[in-house]
Amino acid sequence: MAEENTNPERCPPGGTPCGCNQVAVCSVEAVLSVDERGQMVLPKDVREKAGIRPGDKLALITWERDGEVCCLALMKAGSLSGMVKSVLGPLIDEAE
Repeated sequence: MAEENTNPERCPPGGTPCGCNQVAVCSVEAVLSVDERGQMVLPKDVREKAGIRPGDKLALITWERDGEVCCLALMKAGSLSGMVKSVLGPLIDEAE
């Protein structure tokens, strides 16, 4: 079950430190353990909710604060191209 964010240090308005904004909903979906080989398991209900299937590629995104990684996020690698286009597209248009 998701825990709604009520901690402004974790997800404050304006999007720092975790990169969220006021429209996004931050929640704790699960607490994962990392084994001795550095592996972890995404719970089945989270995989289903996110549409993650065997063989899917995930991108690990990090945010840093004061030189240390403070937040980690996973997203489908296929979603990156659309996100990059939406962020860089306007910049490329301006340069032309």
